[in-house]
Amino acid sequence: MTMSENLAMDFIILCDADTERLLTNTSILSWMETVNVAMETMYGVMEDLGVDSLDIDWISFLVWMFLPIMVAFILPVFVILLLYLTALIIHIYRARHKLRDAFAVDVWLGARKTAALLWELQGKIWHGYEIHGVEKLPATGPALVVYYHGAIPIDLYYVMAKVVLHQNRLLYAVADRFLFKIPGWNLMLKVMCVTPGAPEDCIKLLREGNLLSLSPGGVREALFGDEYYRLVWKNRMGFAKVAKKAKVPIYPMFTQNCREGFRSIRMGRHFLEWVYEKTRLPIVPIYGGFPVKFRTYIGDPIPYDPNVSAQELAVKTHNALEQMIDTYQKIPGTVFGALLDRIPAFSTKKED
Repeated sequence: MTMSENLAMDFIILCDADTERLLTNTSILSWMETVNVAMETMYGVMEDLGVDSLDIDWISFLVWMFLPIMVAFILPVFVILLLYLTALIIHIYRARHKLRDAFAVDVWLGARKTAALLWELQGKIWHGYEIHGVEKLPATGPALVVYYHGAIPIDLYYVMAKVVLHQNRLLYAVADRFLFKIPGWNLMLKVMCVTPGAPEDCIKLLREGNLLSLSPGGVREALFGDEYYRLVWKNRMGFAKVAKKAKVPIYPMFTQNCREGFRSIRMGRHFLEWVYEKTRLPIVPIYGGFPVKFRTYIGDPIPYDPNVSAQELAVKTHNALEQMIDTYQKIPGTVFGALLDRIPAFSTKKED
């Protein structure tokens, strides 16, 4: 048994159902205890400094009022840190295995599985993550996965981790080009099979027998979608043309509550949308990181049909994804309702 397999066994033991329930039941209490300890410490420091009780009470009120807002904007940074940790794992792996794995079949297998374990553990603890219908994806051969894009597509990271760990396959992902310009990310994106998504590259990947995922809404849907989960595709059908040329089926995919985990601000929305359309800069602030319940559903495939045009195929996929949203998502979505989904008695899980 390799080191990666041993590590996988250890993480799987840590992530059993009992551990998840314990973490879910104690998360709120731990938060309250942490805040209370911080407040008591602040009281002691302020008294030592000679600040009177009125000032302390006023500061306490301000802390309680603004702390949730500060946390809401700080938590998304945690996702960025996880991505940098993934990049660090890959760089360390390259340094340690540059010579030993020079002639290996898959040089990056250990790095991918280590990073996948990290994301699976994070998803299990923070979002009680579940995936339904992953067995529908072909064990061999190509397929195109089309999904709804949340403000931060962390649910896609979880799906990629599941496919790597439990199906021993790679799920390639199409991402916006600006991600490849972020310092330290280029190698990570390459190793984790993320591509800028030029149509000819997508067709080549599919013809080689790979799984490929993309969101027709892309960054626009991420930044300007809302709790009503409307698809923001702007009549895009490039994905349908790719599927037709590669002669592959399309699998619609949706993650329940993905818009409640992370949200984009709505203040100045029209101006920010105008700036994005002119510059393609994703400057809309993201907040959230709430530990809401995430469930990913993979729908039945839309088979390749040479008699169906690209426009008809795009409409079919659009309708299939809208149907999944209507079936699995409470509209409008609320953060409180998505948090309650962590509790079985309040769960809104739907049968496949």
